Amino acid sequence: MASEPEIVRKPRFLCLHGFRTRGAILKKQIETNWPQSVLEKIDLVYPDAPFPAQGKADVEGIFDPPYYEWFQFNKEFTSYTNFEECLAYIEDIMIKQGPFDGLLGFSQGAILSGGLPGLQAKGVALTKVPKIKYLIIIGGAKFKSESVAEKAYSSPIQCPSLHFLGETDFLRPNGLELLESCVDPVVIHHPQGHTIPRFDEKGLESVMSFLERIQKMLPEKQAKEIYSTTIKNIIEIRIRAQI
Repeated sequence: MASEPEIVRKPRFLCLHGFRTRGAILKKQIETNWPQSVLEKIDLVYPDAPFPAQGKADVEGIFDPPYYEWFQFNKEFTSYTNFEECLAYIEDIMIKQGPFDGLLGFSQGAILSGGLPGLQAKGVALTKVPKIKYLIIIGGAKFKSESVAEKAYSSPIQCPSLHFLGETDFLRPNGLELLESCVDPVVIHHPQGHTIPRFDEKGLESVMSFLERIQKMLPEKQAKEIYSTTIKNIIEIRIRAQI
């Protein structure tokens, strides 16, 4: 008896957009700047943050509203508002639209993405969903709230992570600081600022290598079963057509 055809799923990432933007904006930026050879290797989901923007958005005039933010903070970035609500909202998305293998984040979304594995390991966030296995961090930084940071970075970030650091990004020093907490980071430096970068040849090679590595790390059972129902349906249709 012939074996069923095997279709290996792509690594699935929940994508957290930047402050006062929205999921569709991040999707547009990534699909515009990243080549198809990269996009076809990953499955990306782009939700909106839970709170409407409470002030002017930097992308006004470039992208149309509405704009959203994940949580609010004071001028020193040391005190957060609606942070617990934000964590619960992300967990709810992961329950309803998951499972997810990893997080991709830009700016405020990257700060969240870089801190969530530690908060999950501490049992203070994402307790109802599978462990975050991979990270893609674009223009990231650490949490500056002491009460959050002491939980998020109390242990090294163990999961493989891919980091984009812009030479003129105002968050570059903060992104370098985040790297110190990562056990297995791949770093891509680019000449741009706080943005979703395009890749040069070396950067593309690093991205493809990272994605191929994490693809091989996906649990074998999970990688196969995601399409099992579809495959069976296709086989049944073919059998009926022959009868």
